[in-house]
Amino acid sequence: MKKYLLLCSFVVLTICSCRSDFDFEPSTGNLSFSKDTVYLDTVFTNIGSSTYTLKVYNRSNKNISIPNIQLGEGNNSKYRLMVDGMPGRVFNNVELLAKDSMFIFIETTIDYNDYSNSETSFLYTDHIEFGTNGDFQKVELVTLVQDAIFLYPKKFSDGTTETLPIGSDEIYGFYLDPADPMNGDELHWTNIKPYVIYGYAAVPPASTLIVDAGVRAHFHAESGIIVANTASLQVNGSTSLTEDLENEVIFESDRLEPLYTDVPGQWGTVWFTQGSTNNSITNLTLKNATVGMLVSGNDGTASPTLDLTNVQIYNCSNVGLLARTGNIVGKNVVINNCGETSLACSFGGSYEFTHCTFANYWPKPNQTSVLIDDYDGSAIYALTKADFRNCIIYGSPNFAINLKKEGTVFNYKFDNCLIKFADFSNQFTTHPEYQFTGANYTNCIIATNSTVNKPDFFDTSKNKLIIGEDSAAKGMANSTYSTFNDILDKPRNLTTGYDMGAYNFIVFPN
Repeated sequence: MKKYLLLCSFVVLTICSCRSDFDFEPSTGNLSFSKDTVYLDTVFTNIGSSTYTLKVYNRSNKNISIPNIQLGEGNNSKYRLMVDGMPGRVFNNVELLAKDSMFIFIETTIDYNDYSNSETSFLYTDHIEFGTNGDFQKVELVTLVQDAIFLYPKKFSDGTTETLPIGSDEIYGFYLDPADPMNGDELHWTNIKPYVIYGYAAVPPASTLIVDAGVRAHFHAESGIIVANTASLQVNGSTSLTEDLENEVIFESDRLEPLYTDVPGQWGTVWFTQGSTNNSITNLTLKNATVGMLVSGNDGTASPTLDLTNVQIYNCSNVGLLARTGNIVGKNVVINNCGETSLACSFGGSYEFTHCTFANYWPKPNQTSVLIDDYDGSAIYALTKADFRNCIIYGSPNFAINLKKEGTVFNYKFDNCLIKFADFSNQFTTHPEYQFTGANYTNCIIATNSTVNKPDFFDTSKNKLIIGEDSAAKGMANSTYSTFNDILDKPRNLTTGYDMGAYNFIVFPN
């Protein structure tokens, strides 16, 4: 009997103790928050945002029940919440233990056309209320909504979608239409609104896609541009006067959140197929692709198939500029941070690069900055020309250049270039392609380790490859090739001489 009474007493005490632990008092406005304002980064109309988090803290010693958690506009709000695993816009009697916290997840999808606005963007705001109508705390919500032109494959009545033939295969894509009933002339991109592209937008044969200065084009995953046989791409960016790069053309992904600013491989490529012709690109920044530009062959003429001026390519998961039997001329081209190599002049071809900066600071080892070869695994191709003049070729790996010769026609020349080639084990001492005192290298500076002959880049992690006053490239260029301004449109004839690479040197701020 005594044991039974003791057991009953223990059970009663346990129940009472548990009940005390989970007694909840109404919240009295003493919540704390991880942010007083949640900024949901720019979204395009009708495209869902990423999920953002707000942490709510109960710092008191008491369990509390929050009478209401709701959006200020209630069920009419364009924001969506998830509280304690439950989606909605209004929640009642949400419990929060003493000294505990909880996450609230926030998303939004907004149709730009629901709002009367003559501008191309506007701020959409609301707030989350915690408490009762008469006494509540709140956290503000702010989102910039941009109107955009959406380009995507057509969907047919049988449920299938438009595709593009690629050899014996098909890919998700469409031909740009010069008279589309929704978007007007899709072969002329203006800077009035940004473009958002789903799938591969193809320039039809014998047509030209013209891209005006200031255009912003955003590519969804596995999307890009294809320039067909006899088609052309002309990007007409120009020099910007402010840090907003108002006249620069920018190709990037459709993920606008800061988390994705420098993430490689978010979209596909700009593909110049065999036979595309008269491609001209000026003042373009391209970033976060798989392959920045893919050049498959040339148009068979002596003129360059692709002419690049003031072009920047960053954060490509594979190659920045991949050419196969290409015919390319480039001035003030800057490439950095690519998973394999920044520039690949492969399967022979003809290439001429002047005052370019080819760097590679990819975080994993064994990448190069410039690869040149003449063999595709089954056939040898003639490398008729690969001339690099006043260029900087550098990076974090020991070898910034990789030359692979199989055939007899393998013509390359480095003139007044700064090249990193740190052969610590002397494995290439007698290699014929790396005889830096030979005829293929004229007045070049060879950085044999990371401490001498450095380019003195400002910040490689942020793709800021302007050089400083301590650069080995300062004043070492051949003025014969310096007939145009640097990539910032600054004259090259400095009192200190002409600098290698795409940039004139500057004195870095303290």
